[in-house]
Amino acid sequence: MSELYPPPRDSAPAMLAWLGHPVSVAALILLLVNDRLLKAEFAGAVTGKLSDVAGLVVAPPLIAVLLTLLAPRLPSRAAVGLGLGLTGVLFTVVKSHAEAAAVASATWSVVSGPSLVRADLTDLLALPALAVAAFSWTRARRERVRRRTARLVRLLVLLPAATFAVAATSAVHYPDAVRVAVVDGRLVAEIGSGYGDYATDAGSWRVSDDDGVSWRDATEAEQGALRSRVGRGGEPTQQTCSSANPSRCYRLVTGRLRVDESGDAGRTWRTAWEVTEQQRVVLIRQYEESGLGGPRVSGQELVVRDTTAGRHVVLVANGRDGFALRHSDGAWERIGFAGAEVGNHPFGGRAPTLGESSPASRGQDPLRVALLLAGLAVLVLAVSGVRAGKRAGTAHWLPITLGHLGALLVGMLLVVWLDTSLLGAVAPLGLVPLLIGIAALALVPARAANVPRRWVLEVSLAAVLTAAMAAPPLVGWLYGRPVYVWTALLLAFLAAVPGLLLGWRAARLVGAPTLQADPPYPSVPVKPPT
Repeated sequence: MSELYPPPRDSAPAMLAWLGHPVSVAALILLLVNDRLLKAEFAGAVTGKLSDVAGLVVAPPLIAVLLTLLAPRLPSRAAVGLGLGLTGVLFTVVKSHAEAAAVASATWSVVSGPSLVRADLTDLLALPALAVAAFSWTRARRERVRRRTARLVRLLVLLPAATFAVAATSAVHYPDAVRVAVVDGRLVAEIGSGYGDYATDAGSWRVSDDDGVSWRDATEAEQGALRSRVGRGGEPTQQTCSSANPSRCYRLVTGRLRVDESGDAGRTWRTAWEVTEQQRVVLIRQYEESGLGGPRVSGQELVVRDTTAGRHVVLVANGRDGFALRHSDGAWERIGFAGAEVGNHPFGGRAPTLGESSPASRGQDPLRVALLLAGLAVLVLAVSGVRAGKRAGTAHWLPITLGHLGALLVGMLLVVWLDTSLLGAVAPLGLVPLLIGIAALALVPARAANVPRRWVLEVSLAAVLTAAMAAPPLVGWLYGRPVYVWTALLLAFLAAVPGLLLGWRAARLVGAPTLQADPPYPSVPVKPPT
């Protein structure tokens, strides 16, 4: 076997085989499905432990691959030992010390967006999963990845996917105005935790003794009473009327930040207060991970409290946008989270000014824009590279390879634009390596003798032009003009067409491949007839 396959110069083929072993791939799929689907639907100890087990199987080969890429001469046994050892030690330290968990949370928040790593000694029960990782190595070391194409696919596809899966930690929950009520003649507001399209109750309570003029935290005794009286009060109230004046009623409009009022006990309705739909769209982009369409950036519950002289106040829970209050004089005001100190809120618990938007207030949208512009530029390079390769008669494998990688790139860009929870991890760990890999492959035809340097210059200029022309509508979208993302994307794609055409035409600079003529046959002396 050593004669047919000389020993590799580095350990990367063996480590890639370990990462691509069926056991590692199965654990990777389980980790992705569990963290992104099962945890959201069935949050609990089982889904939490599944992530720990799957992560302990995937992390060692991932660490080993990264080590061998940084140090190609590192022996396989050392890489495997470091992968298993570092995973076990770091997992044990983080799960057994709150300080270490806090450091891990801060680190992953930088790498993959807001993240939360919890210290939990019961998670150490998952440590035997390292034995599964070690077992998969004993099987994978016999099947090193030697073919260059297979290694490239695993580097550009499997490695980013594994890194993303390991980086995905418990979702960070954001403050959410969940319930409102009137208890013992006082306004009560409950602040829960929201993520995507759902929210949890029993977060904290704010109480107003002066009809919303000022707010305070509920005492411990009050919190227990409020949980039993409000938290278990059934479905949120969507429509209610004044007790002193039953003809004066209020109702929420489903899926909107809007309250209608009626002066004839609900026979006719008119708008009392609203945030326009365009303003709500901007708010959805400002509140990170608020779900597709912002189901929690809308009215959830309202309550009416009668005051004096026939007046009343109305308190509305608006989910991620906090609370809205109608004062006794009829004036409406968005009051954020009623002065509470809340974390993971872009405006410190205050209600942002409507109609104002900037890149700094848009969470990870600027990163989305940068990745899309880079993706458009790279796709122009890919199209130009395929055209040049065909004309030059070289790199016949390039169209299929770039076609598959380009489709993967488009799919990943679509995912991070549609799913707000995936961007932070996919961007640095998946998209960036893929963009670099496609750009490098697209320039492979430049090595051919019949491809001039001017071609490289022209396609590079086409890529830059594409990004520059697509940028204005996307940057304008970050400032709220246009408001809707699909409008900005359509304008950006139309603006990218000239750059694509320039890259397409650059193939004219590539000459046809030079065909070498067969050498003349040597003259054969003719034997004269006898």
